[in-house]
Amino acid sequence: MCGIVGYVGDKKSLEVLVGGLRRLEYRGYDSAGVAVIDDHGELGVAKKSGKLVKLTDELAAHPIGDGRAGIGHTRWATHGGPTDVNAHPHLGDDGKLALIHNGIIENFSELKAELLAEGYSFTSETDTEVAAALLGREYRATGDLRAAFQSTVGRLDGAFTLLALHSDEPNLVVGARRNSPLVIGIGDGENFLGSDVAAFVQYTRTAMAVGQDQIVAITPESVTVTDFAGAPVEMETFQVEWDAAAADKGGWSSFMAKEVAEQPDAVANTLRGRIVGDAVVVPELTAFGDEVLAGIRRIVIIACGTAAYAGMTAQYAIEKWARVPVTIELSHEFRYREPVITDDTLVISISQSGETMDTLMAVKYAREAGARVISICNTQGATIPRESDAVVYTHAGPEVAVASTKAFVAQITALYLFGLHLARVRGTLSAAEQAVQVAELIAVPAKIATVLESSASIAQLAHWMADTRSVLFLGRNVGFPIAMEGALKLKELAYIHAEGFAAGELKHGPIALIEPGQPVFVVVPSPRGSASLHPKVVSNIQEIRARGARVIAIAEQGDAAVLPFADEVVHIPLAAPLFEPLLAVIPLQIFAMELSIAKGLDVDQPRNLAKSVTVE
Repeated sequence: MCGIVGYVGDKKSLEVLVGGLRRLEYRGYDSAGVAVIDDHGELGVAKKSGKLVKLTDELAAHPIGDGRAGIGHTRWATHGGPTDVNAHPHLGDDGKLALIHNGIIENFSELKAELLAEGYSFTSETDTEVAAALLGREYRATGDLRAAFQSTVGRLDGAFTLLALHSDEPNLVVGARRNSPLVIGIGDGENFLGSDVAAFVQYTRTAMAVGQDQIVAITPESVTVTDFAGAPVEMETFQVEWDAAAADKGGWSSFMAKEVAEQPDAVANTLRGRIVGDAVVVPELTAFGDEVLAGIRRIVIIACGTAAYAGMTAQYAIEKWARVPVTIELSHEFRYREPVITDDTLVISISQSGETMDTLMAVKYAREAGARVISICNTQGATIPRESDAVVYTHAGPEVAVASTKAFVAQITALYLFGLHLARVRGTLSAAEQAVQVAELIAVPAKIATVLESSASIAQLAHWMADTRSVLFLGRNVGFPIAMEGALKLKELAYIHAEGFAAGELKHGPIALIEPGQPVFVVVPSPRGSASLHPKVVSNIQEIRARGARVIAIAEQGDAAVLPFADEVVHIPLAAPLFEPLLAVIPLQIFAMELSIAKGLDVDQPRNLAKSVTVE
């Protein structure tokens, strides 16, 4: 879950490294560090616990030599707390070698015992320092960084991306990956490495994705990729679709505020090129094989956190439109219970980063069990799409804030496109029915924009509630996963107790939580398309109001029935019931963001969390 960047070229390394780390800080912000080989061949290192600004302050107060090759790291702590000593880079070969690491080396204890027996000593609590010492030992034996690196990574178990450089070979940076992301940036007289393309997109948009168990060596003039056994690997380049400006705040107060505002574009970009006339035709799914899709008898969606709630929301639509049973599985539970997978099972994985380790392992398990896998992803060159049979990219653009917003609505949109494509292939929707759903989908971006334009009342409500210590969320049908997503956002950003419930479960236990003044958000279904559900939810509201709850209702415009029973009503535009979640979630995102701001918290980098979860 750490951010890593490597550079060799004709620029001053520190500018490249610090700029790359600034764009990668969402991946980890417990500490940061850099190692640079200066123009005299000396290795300089600076590292500090805390956010990146601590490192830049350290570099200003105690400059290190700059040069043409370097590596940099932002850390999300696993082995050892967030201290200066535990920060990366770690050194080997008497300080002539530096190494950074993303992931967990599972056999570090055995390796450390081996090195201790040989007289090595360690100053940190990290598994990374063990890898650095091991690499230093191998370098002294070979005098060749590439050979030493190959020998070292062959002894490591677990999930890792490693980058290293040595002052004796000042124009070389080596990297390796196993179950953790690494991409290459191809420049003119310079080359880059990064945990994702944000590390180098300011300088080049031509990239290559390093595969599983592969080693890369970059110099200013060359890029060489081999497997762990040393055999050459053929690589393909891809073009990054966005530029560095997309990963900047652009005048917004926070990345999250910017990304909330970008949601109409995120949905529109996900739809683009996938609607033909009045029907959905997703090119990636056509290439996957419509005849294969027609034979699917069961769909399993695997995801974690927000992505799982996107899957739960889409479950209602896919089953209704395509008439195929859909189950939602948490990735980290899926493969440990020996699930039933048959050759007519389709697995859909959802991951914004495409690197979520739990989901990646679940994808591999599903494929080994004989299932076909389609991934929903927002990141080019990521691992999960490469491990899947097909990928539907969401095209939401870079999402930097840790709490997901635009990726969530884009994931639902992509899944709805899948559902309508599948329904067309299976013949479960008439052309007229498909046209109605397509028209609803096309209208979503403008309706989200309308919600955003009227969000001032939600922001004001959040600031009034700055001292709130617990908030509950209720929903039914497609409103249920939206209630859980609203609760998750509040937990992530405001650090208070929040829970989302199916409204029908209220009197089966959760109503015991209601006491005078308890804030409860209720996602109210439309009285038009969900006539049987609407009065039941209004009854739920009356039940909690009778016990002193303060009710904030998310309801469609014109819903008069809810007005007498809610303390506050946030209106959303009219939409068909299955499309209401894409609108109802927006006020909940804004509420969580504004409550975090009112409490004086960091809305982009909440404590203990990182954007891309690349460890199990």
